[in-house]
Amino acid sequence: MDKEINGILPSMIERINQIVEIGGPIVAILGVFSIISVAIIFLKLWQFAAMGVRRRKVARLAVGKWIAGQRQAAYADVVQHNSVISNIVAHAMRGQMKLGSENMLVREDIENLSATSIRRASSYLKGLEAIAQVSPLLGLFGTVLGMIDAFQALQSSGTSVDPSVLAGGIWVALLTTAVGLGVAIPATLILSWFEAQIDDATADIENLVTNVLTSNVTGESPAATDIGAGSTSAPIKVAQPLQVAHAN
Repeated sequence: MDKEINGILPSMIERINQIVEIGGPIVAILGVFSIISVAIIFLKLWQFAAMGVRRRKVARLAVGKWIAGQRQAAYADVVQHNSVISNIVAHAMRGQMKLGSENMLVREDIENLSATSIRRASSYLKGLEAIAQVSPLLGLFGTVLGMIDAFQALQSSGTSVDPSVLAGGIWVALLTTAVGLGVAIPATLILSWFEAQIDDATADIENLVTNVLTSNVTGESPAATDIGAGSTSAPIKVAQPLQVAHAN
């Protein structure tokens, strides 16, 4: 097994070096972009796991207890749970118990904490977005330059045109577009997944915090999976710093 791996890695490295040598500086730049995008992806996966962006069940169940009147038990659940949503819900519960939901300072403080948490979860995604948008354009730019070189070689050959020269120049030119798309497509897909997770977390934060602050008004205990539906008061609005416009 080790021998197979040791044989595969050198061949892969040699193949990558050949592609970079054929494609020129454009392919080299795209290779750097791919390394950066992979680094950002792993960093964001680690960050999401550390922040507990996808861990929401405990917070939902705790808000159900809170609305049912089991406030101390609900607060204990979210305080002991390590996730960004539980932290914000615990902050809302503390403010509710100390000052009450009608105090605007409580709402402003929760909105500030929520916006800070969402901004942190959105960090580095702009870099991934830039790579996803620029890579295919850079690949196309390399193709245009390659086509120019190919037709210049065709012109200089005069009447003795060798079709293989033109064909070779064209496939080398198209190589940069292929590499650019190969970098951009995975980056775009993973960026969309990250954005979806942040959007879901933002919606949960708004719904759960609103239910905590309006529990005295509604006085109902919704199912844990339906927390946030039918609230009669204005919900907490979380600023969303990440607005990504994808290139068509």
